[in-house]
Amino acid sequence: MPLSSNENPADDHDQAGIIEATRRFLETQAGEGEIAAAIAEGREIAAIVGSFGLSDNLLAAVRAYPAIRDNLIDINTLENNDLKELSRYIIGLVQLGRFSLPSGWQPGEALAAKQSEALRKMLLAVVSDVRLVLVRIAEQLYRMRRAKDATPEEQRAVAVETREIYAALANRLGVWQLKWELEDLAFRFLEPDTYAEIAAALNEKRAERESFIEQVKATLKAELDKQGVAAQISGRPKHIYSIWRKMQRKNQGLNSLYDIRAVRVLVDDVKDCYAALGTVHNLWSYLPGEFDDYIANPKDNDYRSLHTAVVGPEGKTVEVQIRSFDMHRQAELGVAAHWRYKEGGGSTAAFDQKIRFLRQLLEPAGGAEDLLAQLRDDVFEDRVYAISPKGDVVELPASATPLDFAYNVHTQVGHRCRGAKVNGRIVPLTYQIHNGDKIEIITGGQSQPSRDWLSPKLGYLASARNRAKVRNWFRHQDRDQHQRQGREILDRELSRLNVRDIATDDIARQLKHKNADELCVSLGAGDLTSASIATALQNLRGTELPDKIRPKRGPKRQNKSSDSIAVSGVGDLLCNFARCCRPVPPEQITGYITQGRGVSIHRQDCGNFLGLNQRHPERIIEVGWGESDSATYPVDLTLRAHDRTGLLRDISTVLADEGASVMDLSSHTDKKSMQTIMDISVEIQDLPTLSMAITRLEQLPNVVSVRRKA
Repeated sequence: MPLSSNENPADDHDQAGIIEATRRFLETQAGEGEIAAAIAEGREIAAIVGSFGLSDNLLAAVRAYPAIRDNLIDINTLENNDLKELSRYIIGLVQLGRFSLPSGWQPGEALAAKQSEALRKMLLAVVSDVRLVLVRIAEQLYRMRRAKDATPEEQRAVAVETREIYAALANRLGVWQLKWELEDLAFRFLEPDTYAEIAAALNEKRAERESFIEQVKATLKAELDKQGVAAQISGRPKHIYSIWRKMQRKNQGLNSLYDIRAVRVLVDDVKDCYAALGTVHNLWSYLPGEFDDYIANPKDNDYRSLHTAVVGPEGKTVEVQIRSFDMHRQAELGVAAHWRYKEGGGSTAAFDQKIRFLRQLLEPAGGAEDLLAQLRDDVFEDRVYAISPKGDVVELPASATPLDFAYNVHTQVGHRCRGAKVNGRIVPLTYQIHNGDKIEIITGGQSQPSRDWLSPKLGYLASARNRAKVRNWFRHQDRDQHQRQGREILDRELSRLNVRDIATDDIARQLKHKNADELCVSLGAGDLTSASIATALQNLRGTELPDKIRPKRGPKRQNKSSDSIAVSGVGDLLCNFARCCRPVPPEQITGYITQGRGVSIHRQDCGNFLGLNQRHPERIIEVGWGESDSATYPVDLTLRAHDRTGLLRDISTVLADEGASVMDLSSHTDKKSMQTIMDISVEIQDLPTLSMAITRLEQLPNVVSVRRKA
C-alpha cells in the first residue's frame, strides 16, 4: 500500500551505495528486448525526479520499478539481493497503477467507474506519500518524450490524458518543473501546426530577444546594486503552450504579447522582493492591469511571486518576475520542497492546506466528472480577485460568478443566495466577475438552490466543485419531494417539446433507470438535468443523429422536394411539412396524400393526422427521414413575456447562439394578462437543440413561458 503519513521516518534513511547496488542487480537481470527497455525506462524516470532531492532508497526503487511493473522481474528476487528496503516503494508504485483515459474519450465526458477509481487511488497516494505521485507524473513525462515516434492517434490519446490529468495534478502540487514540459509536449501533439508556427516565430526572434534581455539584466543589476539589494537575474524562458494560451485569452498575435521578453529576479527575502519591485518601477513605466502580487495572495498551490510588466528599453515591453530563493524553490519543486514533512520535520501550513484540498477530492459529492473537472479547473493559473464587503480579497477561478463567490464564502451562503450586487449595482447571478469587483451577496432565509445552477451552459457556476455542492444539496432532500419535483420537470419538458407518443418508462430505461419513478427521483435530486430528456428522446427515435434533410432556406418558404423525404413505394412526389405539428427528426412521421399539394408530412401522434386517418385511410402512406447534407427543420414556438426594451434583441441572440434560424415572428398583446405573445418560426437541428433553446429563452428576464406549438 502507499506509505502512511505517520510512517517512521527512520525507515527512509539513505543507505550507502543502494543506487549502485540496484544498478548492479539490474545488470545481472538485463538481457535484450523488453527487460532492457524497462531498465532503461527506470533509469530515465529516476533522472527526471533526481533534482527533487529524493532519498537514495526511493531513487533506487524507481530504477527497478518498470521491470517489476511489467512482470519482467519477480519482486521477491529483491529479498535475496539485500534490496528488500526497496520493496515497499515499488509495491506502492505498482498499486498506484497507470491511470489511462478510455479510448476515444473527449474533455467534458464523465469517467467510467474503473478510470475514476484509478484516479482516486492516485490522489490517495498523494495524501499518503506524495513522492509516489511525483514518480508517476515523471513516468508520464517519460511516456510523452517517447511518444514522438508513436502514431498520431497514440500521440493524441496520451496527450489528452497528460493535459487533463497529469499536467493538472502537477500544477495543483506546484511542481512547475514538470508541469511546463508536460503542457508543451501535449500541445505539440494536439495542435502540431500551431505549435510549429509559434516555435518557428520564437526561433526567428531569438537573437534579437537575447540581446535585449542582456541589456535589461545589466541595467537592472546595476540599479539594484546601487540600492544595496543583492539579486540574481536571469532571462526567463517562455513556454510555447503558455504563449498560445495568452494569445487565445487576449485575442492577440505573438508580436503583441509583452512577456515574450521576460526576466526573473531572485533575492534573499520578502523585503528585498518589494524593494526590487520599486526599483523596476522607478526604472521603467509599468503597464496598468499587468501587476499580480502572489506574495500577499498566494495561489492555491502556494505559488508566490511578484509579476509585473513594464515598458523597457527601446519602448519594448518586458515581464519581470521577482521572488525569493525559497519561493523559487517552491515554484520549481512544489510539494517536493516539503520532504522534511515526510521525514520527521515540522509541517508547513501551505503543505497542510494542499493535502486538505486533496482529501476533499477523495470525498466528492458528485460523480467522476466532478472529480476530473475539479482537477482540470486548476490546470490554468487564470484567476480573478474579488473584494468582500469587509475588504477581504477572495481568489476565484476565471469566469467566476457572484454565485461562485457566495459558495466560496460558505456553502450555506451559496444555497441561500437570491441575488448579488457588484460595486453597488444589482447584477444577474451569471455576471462574470472582474478583478477588483466588490461583491455583496443577497441571501434569503432558507436554502433554495436552483437546478439551473447545475448546467454549465447556463453559466451560473464556473466551478465544478460548487456545482457538486448544489447537487449534494438536492441529494439530501426527501425522496418523495424529489419524485414530485422530478415529475414536474419531466412533464414540463415533454410539454415544452410537445411529445406525447413515447412512454415515460421507455425514457427512464434509455437513461439507465428501472422505471419512471426512479427517473423522477434522479431529476428531482439533480443527478440528471432536463436536457438529458431531449437526448433520450433523440436516441429512442434513432440511435444516431438524424440524417439531414435539406439546406437552410431563404426567407421564402418553399415546399420541400422529395429528396428530403423518403416515400415508400411511390415515385417523385411533392412533399411538405404539415403546419399543424411541424415534425422534427427523429420523431416518427407519416404521410398523407392531399388533393393538389402532394404529400403532407405529419407526426404520427398529430391530432389532425389521426382524424384524417379515420376519414381517409386509403391516402395514408409510409414515409421516413431521407438523406441530405444539412440539418434544419421548421418548428413553431409560442413565447409569453412581459414586454421590455431589448426583449426581441435578447431572443434573437439566444436563438442565434443555439444555431436556430428565425424564419418568421409575429406578436400581439393579451390585454387580459397584459403579456406579449410571440409566435416564432425557427429552423433547428434536432430535439436536444430545441430543448436547450427553449431553456435559454426561459432564462431571459421577463419571459414567462416558451412552448412548442401543438
